[in-house]
Amino acid sequence: MSRKDPVNWMLSEAIDSLARAERLHRQFFSLQPTASSREPSWEPPIDVLETEREVLIFVALPGVDPDQVEAAIEDGMLIISGRRVLPAELQDARIHRLELPQGRFERRILLPTGRYVVSRFAFNGCVGLRLSKSA
Repeated sequence: MSRKDPVNWMLSEAIDSLARAERLHRQFFSLQPTASSREPSWEPPIDVLETEREVLIFVALPGVDPDQVEAAIEDGMLIISGRRVLPAELQDARIHRLELPQGRFERRILLPTGRYVVSRFAFNGCVGLRLSKSA
């Protein structure tokens, strides 16, 4: 679209922004039962990076202990699941704003073909998964 007409350009940008926001809202807050559970779950955002020796996955899960995150590989798909819950000391607090999703989460990631050894770690508010490539 030409930027010569600022009204049409601004309208187009606004519509694109609203569409992006709606997609993100559906992704994070439309709780749907998953194939592996009848309980609704939300999908945390992820980054996936691959090197010669490993696949690194960073899952945005602030406040979640990496040891409480389940990671399983089934049919070439990494399935990450667990729960994000308010700490016990905050459960009686008066909530002014609660933007981070709570409850069950699950994320499925198609992996490059191969065999992997999975380990977990915490990294700057993310749960990290290191999938070391094995022969």
